[in-house]
Amino acid sequence: MNPAPVIVWFRRDLRLADNPALSAALATGAPLVLVFIDDRGTHDSAPLGAAASWWLHESIRSLSESIKMAGNRLILRKGHPYQVLNELITETGAQSVHWNRRYEPMVIRRDAEIKASLSKTGLAATSHNGSLLHEPWIVKNKSGNPFRVFTPYWRHCLTLPVSEPLPAPTHLKPIAKTLPSENLEDLRLQPTFGWDAGISAAWQPGESRAQEGLDLFLTKAFADYSTERDRPDQTGTSRLSPHLQFGEISPRQIRQGLQKHAQKLALPSSEWIGSQFLAELGWREFANHLLYHFPETVRHPLRAEFENFPWRSDPQALIAWQKGRTGYPIVDAGMRELWTTGWMHNRVRMITASFLVKDLLIDWRHGADWFMDTLVDADLAANTLGWQWTAGCGADAAPFFRIFNPTSQGERFDPDGDYVRRWVPELAKLPKRWIHQPWNAPAAVLQSAGIRPGQDYPEPIVSHAIARNVALEAFQKIKTRP
Repeated sequence: MNPAPVIVWFRRDLRLADNPALSAALATGAPLVLVFIDDRGTHDSAPLGAAASWWLHESIRSLSESIKMAGNRLILRKGHPYQVLNELITETGAQSVHWNRRYEPMVIRRDAEIKASLSKTGLAATSHNGSLLHEPWIVKNKSGNPFRVFTPYWRHCLTLPVSEPLPAPTHLKPIAKTLPSENLEDLRLQPTFGWDAGISAAWQPGESRAQEGLDLFLTKAFADYSTERDRPDQTGTSRLSPHLQFGEISPRQIRQGLQKHAQKLALPSSEWIGSQFLAELGWREFANHLLYHFPETVRHPLRAEFENFPWRSDPQALIAWQKGRTGYPIVDAGMRELWTTGWMHNRVRMITASFLVKDLLIDWRHGADWFMDTLVDADLAANTLGWQWTAGCGADAAPFFRIFNPTSQGERFDPDGDYVRRWVPELAKLPKRWIHQPWNAPAAVLQSAGIRPGQDYPEPIVSHAIARNVALEAFQKIKTRP
């Protein structure tokens, strides 16, 4: 007698290699029902921005092709996961469901309810860790509490064992029955108004592309990563974040790839284990650690005193920031890169975030919402950590009085102005001496560069020196408030 089918529910794990849920299902020897459920619009789904939605469409397409080559088919359904899974159980007679865990607060609650409900019917519902090196509840400080500072957190993580990645299956046994499925285009994940043209030109989602990206980074950029990673004018980062976000590659695969690369070059283990690149994976782990233990931080500052911070309401300034029209070239370059490609260099993310929160005194939540909608790698945990870090109101946060000067930041990390020239082409003819401060350029230089201040490029919407003092005064108010 043939064993009952097993359902594998794909989510943010859109790959075949190192997929614990898929591997557990394969181990049963049963036919596999492979499903992706579009749960947008249900009350307990996690937010999905427009740029991430585009990526998801392409990633599903890539996964579907890989599954087809392995002899099976990816079923697409829409609706609440519990209802869809029950429908599949009825249609197939499946007796078990496997999925890889997610860590958004609303998804954790929903998954627990689904698992409990399915278990009551006698069906085996099993979740797995497919996206982190270490589960958030495993890593604890000496007092048994969650960490709130990155350095001791990551130091502790480096002492913990990490399992080897699981191999990719060559065959995925299908069921005999043909199940109804939505067409990918009918999910309407892609925008219909052409906004994604720049994103399409900049990215190629999919499991194979993720692995190629890792190999290319290790070969070309890893050796200089610690010195070049802050340069937006250089290709010094891995750009793996959206592949990680949608699970086209796992952190274990990246860690193993780094280890093998180091061994091939005969590098001491301390060099790759202590590398800044591996530590960036650690920040991703730390973000999920914090979100799991402090789920309220999605909308509320971890440091309660910041609930009373005197944020300004300035819709026009917010729009200027979103559109890259602030008059500060490095800020505008970053925001235009984001809008065009769905991605922004990490150093520039910090600069643009600091400008919104501290130069404009606009609530960090407005920035977090914009990033979630426009980033292809929009990750609730990392986004929350990053914005609370910048605002000074979260765990292991930068002190509020650390206020980035957008001019000096531009001059330091884009010294020749190449990044600005690419994304703010109206300034392209300015000499590098003035590229990050066009408002100070002599009239003759501006005329030669074809720039009319306030017309071709905006004047700064605030004075950084004045804005810095105003921000520090606002911070003093919440420090002294009883």
